Amino acid sequence: MLVPDPKVVRKLLTRYASLRIAQAEQSTPALTRELEDVSYTLCVMTATMDIGEAIARADALLVAKEPQAGTDAEGDSGLPLAV
Repeated sequence: MLVPDPKVVRKLLTRYASLRIAQAEQSTPALTRELEDVSYTLCVMTATMDIGEAIARADALLVAKEPQAGTDAEGDSGLPLAV
């Protein structure tokens, strides 16, 4: 099975969280459409059909790929994103 790039997963989780917040503040058709797109992409990348399960798997992937000590060469702390 292909494993998604943790950096891409982290960016998608961040975008998902931002869109959920924006939608809660003021829902628009454009926000709804973008949230659906990001949700779909997360589901595809994690081989799930439910966004809740996709987030759980994405978080597990990030924890599994976390550097063992400090940060990686690019300064990423490796901390899982809370969504």
